[in-house]
Amino acid sequence: MTCSTIFLVGCASTPAPTEQIATSKTAIDTALSAGGNEFAPLQLKSAIDKMEGAKHAMGDKNYVLARQLAEEAQIDAQLAEAMARTNKAQKAAEALQESSRVLRQEIDRQIQ
Repeated sequence: MTCSTIFLVGCASTPAPTEQIATSKTAIDTALSAGGNEFAPLQLKSAIDKMEGAKHAMGDKNYVLARQLAEEAQIDAQLAEAMARTNKAQKAAEALQESSRVLRQEIDRQIQ
C-alpha cells in the first residue's frame, strides 16, 4: 500500500511536459519544411506517431510517458531533418557534377 501511495504521489508531482511538447512540435515542423516527407519519410512518420502518442499521454495525465514520447519524437524529427538536408545536398552536388561534365564536353567539342 505504501509503495503505491508513493508512486501516485510521484506521478502527481510530475509537471506536464508542455515545453517539451512544443519543442518537439517545432522539430517536426522543421523536418517537414526541410523535406522530411520526401527524403526521410520513415523517420518523420515515427516522429509524428510518437508526438500523437505524447498528446494522448498528456490527455491521460501520464506526464512521464508524454515527456518520453515527446523527447523521442524530437530526436526522430531531428534525424529526419538531418537526413533530408543531407539528401538535398547530395542531389545538389550530383547536379553540379553533371553540369560540370556537360560543360567540359561542350568546351572539348568547341576546341576540336
